[in-house]
Amino acid sequence: MAYQFLNSINSPADIRTLPIPDLCILAEEIRAMLLIEVSKHGGHLAPSLGAVELALALHYVYDTPNDKLIWDVGHQSYAHKIITGRRDRFASLRQFGGISGFPRISESPYDTVSAGHASTSISVGLGIAMARDIAGEKHDVVSVIGDGSLSGGLAFEGLNNLGSSNTRMTVVVNDNKMSISKNVGALSRYLTRVITDRRFNKIKNEVWELLGNMSHVGKGIRSLVHNVDETLKRFVIPGKLFEDLGLQYLGPVDGHNIAEMIEVFQFVKSSLNVPVLVHVITQKGKGYSFAEMDSTKFHGVPSFTLSTGDMSATAPSAPKYSDVFGATLCECARVNKNIVAITAAMPDGTGLSKFRDEFPTRFFDVGIAESHAITFAAGLALGGRRPVVALYSSFVQRTFDQLVHDVALDSLPVILCIDRAGIVGDDGPTHHGMFDLSFLRAIPNLVMMAPRNENDLKAMIHTALAHNGPVCIRYPRGSGTGEPIAETPALIPIGHPLQTHDGTDAVLVSIGDWHKTAIIVREKLSSRNLSLCIVDARFAKPLNRDFYADLFNKFSHVITLESNNISAGFGSAVAEIAADISPSKPIRQLRIGLPDAFIAHGDPAKVLPTLGLDADSIVEKIEKFLKA
Repeated sequence: MAYQFLNSINSPADIRTLPIPDLCILAEEIRAMLLIEVSKHGGHLAPSLGAVELALALHYVYDTPNDKLIWDVGHQSYAHKIITGRRDRFASLRQFGGISGFPRISESPYDTVSAGHASTSISVGLGIAMARDIAGEKHDVVSVIGDGSLSGGLAFEGLNNLGSSNTRMTVVVNDNKMSISKNVGALSRYLTRVITDRRFNKIKNEVWELLGNMSHVGKGIRSLVHNVDETLKRFVIPGKLFEDLGLQYLGPVDGHNIAEMIEVFQFVKSSLNVPVLVHVITQKGKGYSFAEMDSTKFHGVPSFTLSTGDMSATAPSAPKYSDVFGATLCECARVNKNIVAITAAMPDGTGLSKFRDEFPTRFFDVGIAESHAITFAAGLALGGRRPVVALYSSFVQRTFDQLVHDVALDSLPVILCIDRAGIVGDDGPTHHGMFDLSFLRAIPNLVMMAPRNENDLKAMIHTALAHNGPVCIRYPRGSGTGEPIAETPALIPIGHPLQTHDGTDAVLVSIGDWHKTAIIVREKLSSRNLSLCIVDARFAKPLNRDFYADLFNKFSHVITLESNNISAGFGSAVAEIAADISPSKPIRQLRIGLPDAFIAHGDPAKVLPTLGLDADSIVEKIEKFLKA
């Protein structure tokens, strides 16, 4: 596609040579490119469409990368990537070997911080700003955070510290959801224009100093003006909260008016030497009607038809794990009136949207606040409810202390359903669910389950609800195996594995959805005259001591297979119980799992072979192990 300006933009220095009318044309060209490329392979479309002018205005005013620009989460940073030297590689976005869908330090000097999780930008930005002050440097630090991310507790911890620091730093709140009435918005924009007028500020400061130097009359007037000003702000300025925290508030500013944003950012950069919060109003999905009408649907998308917005694809042969979870929980909730469901801004992704619609008074979306979700669930459990919390595995990392202190300590019956366990694909290292087995199995009183198929998931939900204590159930992204789902599943004895295939040469103990890989590996090895016994562990904690003692006495070669970091994962749990049991004959163990490293983004079918975790590579590892 021919562009008037975009093809000549190789760095932010190039956009600083353009007059503002040309920047507006450039913004539309960037949108056109975003739509074309994201429609091919998917990505975070609506957030990035809404932040195009914001990215241009920030890079126009600030001397990046000398000035530090930090994007919270980073799913709104596609325009930033395009204008910072990655235009020619943008077609590879989120593909194996291509550029990341999030900011990555290793990818560009313009990516100040590697991101992917919400609410981090203010804290890390303040750290960078304080390091600058210690070094006596002068560059600016700007953290861009969305209104959704602002709901996370870490964001408020950062704001609290920033307000008391009195250091020069700017927080830009990209607000694409908050409703502001026209009159308040117009008044606030007017006040912002007055505040950013240097002549007004010069007069105001001189008058203020004059009143302070006068007699008691002048000081009284000064006190009165201050009090009236504070009272007025509480009624007409939505940023009074931020000012009470110690930040100077400017806004709301039209996030699609480049000239207005440039004016505000230039004032902040040249005239303010204190913590500042700039409130910018944008529209998610800006410029693409389908995304404007349904920004939730178009937040993160697969490939789609640009002319129609159609994301329809071939129907999966089996239901998704998240759909099975949601349907099962609804079935249980119709019978058990104490069941309540909690998620952190993910009702659709976790499969809880049907529960929300059917049981609105028993459903809680706490926003991007995973730690709160767990302690909130603990309170619900103490109040006699049966809380079920649904989170993605990568976000469960934020809940460790709450699970230990608020749930497990008193063995409260909180159920944590962990979606997106294992390799998740295009979102990469910040989103792979590869650590939950390792850190959760260290928590006392906790039961950890992982289903090999969708039928087992339903049975595990019923089992968890029948258990009077904390339970975690982890399962992968995407579709199940097509296993028929029982209408009334049998409860699973806590800690008991299941042997699914006989064998004589060694035993392969898999956990979770990698059971299907274990079966493929068994079939391939049988053609090489090797016979594997296959066990579905079902539980990472507790491990049934009698079962494993018998297993170790039968087999001298034990192989474990898991979709978790090999360090301290399920294989380590098996090694630990083997050491405790001291079987009658020595055993050798081969642990197969995700490497103790961060794993790149990309289609799992392309990523796993590079890790030696496709079926053929696993076969080679096991054959070598058995013949050693």
